[in-house]
Amino acid sequence: MNNFDFLRDEPRFAAFAGVAISAERIILIDPDMCILNCRRAMEFAIKWIYSVETSLETPYQDNLHSLLNSEDFRDYVGNDLWRRLDYIRRKGNSVAHNNRRQGFDEAMLCLENLHIFMDFISCCYVRGYEQREFDRNAILNRRENAKKSRENAENAKSQLKEQEELIRQNQEEIERQKFNRELNISWVDENLPKADNAIIL
Repeated sequence: MNNFDFLRDEPRFAAFAGVAISAERIILIDPDMCILNCRRAMEFAIKWIYSVETSLETPYQDNLHSLLNSEDFRDYVGNDLWRRLDYIRRKGNSVAHNNRRQGFDEAMLCLENLHIFMDFISCCYVRGYEQREFDRNAILNRRENAKKSRENAENAKSQLKEQEELIRQNQEEIERQKFNRELNISWVDENLPKADNAIIL
């Protein structure tokens, strides 16, 4: 279950729903890519708000920084939510422009902030809105399961190596026994006629 699946229920959110869902899906594989997708989803959502909200006037420069820092937009979302959005922007910029790798915790906070923003949008524009809390445990459980899967894979790999080594040792023993049998047969073949002659005499 993805924290952003609820966005799929509203066709008008199609511009940013998929990116938000992808951000959460990739956090365990690549936290930096998760942060970048959080930034993209946020930017798409902000532009969508500007397109539907008549009280907001699009700045002359419609880049994310200008859209986010517009006085009208800051008043619209409130200071707490604005700070959360700016955190996503700054972390995204660090990854995209400064090549500063971020960690799992930073990616998780970006996801949580993005979820709060998406819940805000849903509250403002969805009839029959239901408040949703960000489920950190859903992601943490996935990480724990992935860790166990890796451990199981490593254990299976180790057991396979042990089995391969045992097979190799068995094959060496079989070859050794085969060599000894052939050696004994050769000795008998060489010495048996002499033994027969000795008996005849």
